[in-house]
Amino acid sequence: MSELTTIARPYAKAAFDYAIESQAVDKWQQMLTFAAAVADNEAMQNLFSSAAAAERLSEVFIKVCGDELDLHGQNLIKVMAENRRLNTLPEVLGLFNQLKADYDKEIDVDVTSAVELNAKQQADLSASLEKRLARKVKLNCNVDPALVAGVVIKAGDTVIDGSVRSKLNRLADALQA
Repeated sequence: MSELTTIARPYAKAAFDYAIESQAVDKWQQMLTFAAAVADNEAMQNLFSSAAAAERLSEVFIKVCGDELDLHGQNLIKVMAENRRLNTLPEVLGLFNQLKADYDKEIDVDVTSAVELNAKQQADLSASLEKRLARKVKLNCNVDPALVAGVVIKAGDTVIDGSVRSKLNRLADALQA
């Protein structure tokens, strides 16, 4: 997986930089989303692993995408086909989305609670996290009764574990020491 990320990063960065420059970030995100879905297709995966010429590969890919790709999107596909990298398009999309989120100063936050949070609790938590993280926050809420009470918050590399289960585990560790 990390190898795919390393391969996909320059394509995602180039696409994002061009999208910013041409003020078409949303359009590029749509094009890459469609192209990634096409690249994920099993028939396309078989074509990628065949010995087809890069020019033929890009022609087929662009025809399948139809009007979903503009001229610049088609150029990206041609370059990726020449380098036999079309199979990394889903990873390129993921990295592009991360770059867009960073640019927009947004972050997805996974919140796991013992019970379902009501709208007010979600709004308060979101406001608090926006202050702490200095970004717009999008909450993805889940319920895990095994937490007993409290919440576990994951935002990128940051984890805030305020669950009773975690506190009980730390207490048990301290008592055994």
